Amino acid sequence: MIRDEKIGGFLDRLASGEPTPGGGAAGALQAAQGAALLSMAANFTTGPEYAEHAERTARILAAARDLIPTALELADADEQSFHTVADAYALPDGTDEESQARTRTVQESLARAAEPPRKLVELAGEILRLGQELAGFSNPNVLSDIGAAAEAARAAASSGRVTLEINIADIKDQQALAALEPAVAEAGRIINGCEELSARIRRLINGRGGP
Repeated sequence: MIRDEKIGGFLDRLASGEPTPGGGAAGALQAAQGAALLSMAANFTTGPEYAEHAERTARILAAARDLIPTALELADADEQSFHTVADAYALPDGTDEESQARTRTVQESLARAAEPPRKLVELAGEILRLGQELAGFSNPNVLSDIGAAAEAARAAASSGRVTLEINIADIKDQQALAALEPAVAEAGRIINGCEELSARIRRLINGRGGP
């Protein structure tokens, strides 16, 4: 499991000539880092000075911490789904019956492989929403960390979108496409939201304020 790997070991695998892990898993790790950064920022927004926000901070902290293992699970799922698709494409297709069975299995595996990046887009949206809320009252010393979390969520959403798109490109089932295509549009909205949050935080850091 990716969560049990050392960072260097994972990067060695990522840089290797093997097809996995790939962009989807890397995007999920970006999401995990974004959630972890929000957790850290929430931990520094405690004490008497922030007592009026204690309940919100605790909720954000708990939610952010819960997203970390979820993101790591998505990294593993993305890696595993690639192998499932590869196995499907490797099925024999010498006869009409074999060809039909192979096509059906490939289509099913592509639809399943689209689920981890679809869920990654959703998770990036959760990080964005938590970051938007926390930035409104956080310890000013961790504003840059919230900004970094927003950038990590943006990268996760973008990675999820492009990984989703490459799976969607070969899916023929219209019902499956109808369930997956909205996530592509949602990823665009999340990316824009992350960029807006990052810009908002930079304005605050540079003393220009703003909403």
